[in-house]
Amino acid sequence: MTREFNKVVLSINAHPDDAEAWNAGVLKLLKDKGYKIVIATMTGGDLGGCNMDMKETARVRYEEAKKAAAVLDAGYYTLGGVDGFLYDTRELRLKVISLIRQVRAGVIFTHLPYDYHSDHRTTANIVEAAAMVSSLDTVPVTEKSVGITPLLYHSSPFTLSDPLGSQIPAPHFYVDVTSVIETKKKMLGYHISQIDLMKHMHKMDDFFGFVLEGNKNYGRMAGVDYAEVYWQHLGGGFQRDQQIQNDLSEFLINKLS
Repeated sequence: MTREFNKVVLSINAHPDDAEAWNAGVLKLLKDKGYKIVIATMTGGDLGGCNMDMKETARVRYEEAKKAAAVLDAGYYTLGGVDGFLYDTRELRLKVISLIRQVRAGVIFTHLPYDYHSDHRTTANIVEAAAMVSSLDTVPVTEKSVGITPLLYHSSPFTLSDPLGSQIPAPHFYVDVTSVIETKKKMLGYHISQIDLMKHMHKMDDFFGFVLEGNKNYGRMAGVDYAEVYWQHLGGGFQRDQQIQNDLSEFLINKLS
């Protein structure tokens, strides 16, 4: 049976700049296919600044994230978790459920459950749990439930390895984002605060270039210039429809059968 999932994509990640770094290419391709895009972060990225306190860092990063989201005419939401101290709580699960229902998301993107960053892994757990019950009327939030459990996808960060450096399962599919790489660069470019942070934390002189080099590496695996990689959440309780793969079929490589 073919089902049509609401063409609203919610990309919900841990920090401002995560959607731009890992997911922006596909978000742009989906926008061009008629999808509405919504970007959200579990935290305000309030530890991610140099020469600023947490409050000022969160304010700066909120403005950067809004400008980046506006490139896709996307709304931006932040859900109140604390950068570096993100925990899977009842409160945050309910906030994510409320957001899924508020925007009427049919498709959700988030981090991998075995991502390198603990905030990313926590976000993946919260989003998975929230998405699974977002169609249930018994959840104690005020927003009307969605009609069907949204499709859930995971994006990848810099490498295809887990927190201990071991190889993770191969992506379900690669997406050629060469045609939209300039949009991705533009969105990343708004996150100016991260340039100094990455120089301080990782001695990385060109953070944006490092992210794009990752897309080049995935592109080499897929035989294109730039690629992003994805897994569909196919476990029990989730829909297995391949709406995103079908809608992006001309950009898809190594489609999961």
